[in-house]
Amino acid sequence: MSHGSFGVVHLAKDMRYRPPRDVAVKFIRRGSKVTKYVEAEILNHRMLIHPHIIQFKEVFLTKEHLCIAMEYAPGGDLFRFIVQHNCIPEKDARWLFQQLILAVDYCHKKGIANRDIKLQNLLLTISNAPLLKVCDFGYSKCDQWQSYAKTKVGTAAYLAPEVVSNPAGQTYDGKISDIWSCGVVLYFLLVGAYPFERPDDRKQDHKDRVRKMLQRIVDVDIFYPFKILVSNEVLDLLMRIFVSDPAKRITIDEIKKHPWFLRNLPDGAMEMNSTALESPLPRGTQTEREIKEIVKEAKIVPDIQSQIVDDLDAYFDHPDVDPRY
Repeated sequence: MSHGSFGVVHLAKDMRYRPPRDVAVKFIRRGSKVTKYVEAEILNHRMLIHPHIIQFKEVFLTKEHLCIAMEYAPGGDLFRFIVQHNCIPEKDARWLFQQLILAVDYCHKKGIANRDIKLQNLLLTISNAPLLKVCDFGYSKCDQWQSYAKTKVGTAAYLAPEVVSNPAGQTYDGKISDIWSCGVVLYFLLVGAYPFERPDDRKQDHKDRVRKMLQRIVDVDIFYPFKILVSNEVLDLLMRIFVSDPAKRITIDEIKKHPWFLRNLPDGAMEMNSTALESPLPRGTQTEREIKEIVKEAKIVPDIQSQIVDDLDAYFDHPDVDPRY
């Protein structure tokens, strides 16, 4: 079991297949928990068909929950992987970062900003080499049907300066802030810690720690520990990502041309997104209209007691049932 932005995720079996297939199902309680963000999450996730993105399967209702069925990644999330391995060799960090950038580049070309890129939302399928897959689009924004990003959403350690210091009502580019969050992921892969935290912060209460961290983000007061031996190329990339002014921050296309990113990039990786962008949705994928109707119904909490009474009435009205039993 794990927790997403707006619900709890459980492992389940899709019994329509033989043998049954593992799926991850996010349960969101019906009623007020089904917000505009939930509808956006489903509609945006539905559009994304990519090897490095968890595949959306379907959305359905139970009496108490709205359920989102997705591809299951058995390797767990990247945060746990790094904690178990402390930090990892630079070549392994590059392989994971390459996959992340390809996924984010694809999302951006589809007009979707994730706005909550973090280690916990990056899942792994472990084989010969870890295969990374982005999940959880609970805070995502789509150019096609949503307004510009204004709200301060995401996870504190990954927020870009323009999100932290954004005045109320002002817009920012969620795609550019995604790049900053990718930089935080890369730093953590190399160092095993967050770039804007300090060891002494742990002695303070949570609010003070977060306040200091957010101020360091705005100031781009980043800590590069000298004991971590990494190449000058990856340090150059990090310093070009961690730029306060979004207009001067390195772009996704520039990252894809950076010498460090290009090293040991698998054959065909650069062409992957062109192919994915042309791929149709899988046959049988629920339509936007169908999803919106399900989400609309999910906002209504059914009267469970009345449903029980109705079920009993139907039971006793059945001609083959003796009401004495």
